[in-house]
Amino acid sequence: MASVEHQLPTQTSLNNVKDPNDVEGQTLQLEHVEKEEFDYTQRAQWLRAAVLGANDGLVSTASLMMGVGAVREDVKVMILTGFAGLIAGACSMAIGEFVSVYSQYDIEVAQMKREKKMSGAIVDEERERARLPSPIQAAFASALAFMVGAMVPLLAASFIKDYKVRLGVVVAAVTFALVVFGNVGAMLGKAPMVKSCLRVLIGGWFAMVITFGLTKLIGSRGL
Repeated sequence: MASVEHQLPTQTSLNNVKDPNDVEGQTLQLEHVEKEEFDYTQRAQWLRAAVLGANDGLVSTASLMMGVGAVREDVKVMILTGFAGLIAGACSMAIGEFVSVYSQYDIEVAQMKREKKMSGAIVDEERERARLPSPIQAAFASALAFMVGAMVPLLAASFIKDYKVRLGVVVAAVTFALVVFGNVGAMLGKAPMVKSCLRVLIGGWFAMVITFGLTKLIGSRGL
C-alpha cells in the first residue's frame, strides 16, 4: 500500500503540470507580458523626451547667456536673456515634440487599421491604442525637462556680480550638468559611459564657445 501511495502523484505535483491546452492560462500570461512591454514603451518615450529636453535647455540657455555676456556685463541683462530663452525654448520644445509624436501616432494608427483590414482578425483597438506613444505626455516631459536644464545656468549666474567670475561659474555649472546628463543618457540607452559623456560635454562647450566668440566679434564691430 505504501509503494502504491508513493507512486501516485500528489496534488501539488498535479498543479505544477502545465496543460498545453490551457488557453486561458496562456492568454493571461500573454496579457501580462504585453502589459510589461507597454509599460516599458511608454516609459522609454517620455524618458527620451526628458533627456533631450534637459540637455537642450541647458546648452541653448547657457549659450544664449554667454553670447549676451560677451557684449554686456550687466547681470540683469544676462538673467533676463536667459529667462526669455527658457520660456521660448520650453514652448518650442513642447510644440515640436507634440507635432512630431502626433505624426508618429497617426502613422501607427493608420498602419494598425491597414493590418486589421488585411488580416480580418479581431483586434482590441483600445488596447492597441494604449500601446501607442502619447503626444501630450512627450510634450509635457520635454518642456519640463527643458526648464530644468535651463535653470542650471540661470541659478549659477544669479548671485554673482563680478563679470569674469560669473562667466566662469556658468561654464563650470554647465560642465557639471552636462556630465550628469551624459551619464543619464548612457544608462538609459545602454551606451558606453565615457563616450556618451564626452560627446555631450564637447558639444556643449563647442556651442558656448561659438556663441560667445561670434557675438563678441559682431559686438566689437559695432553692429
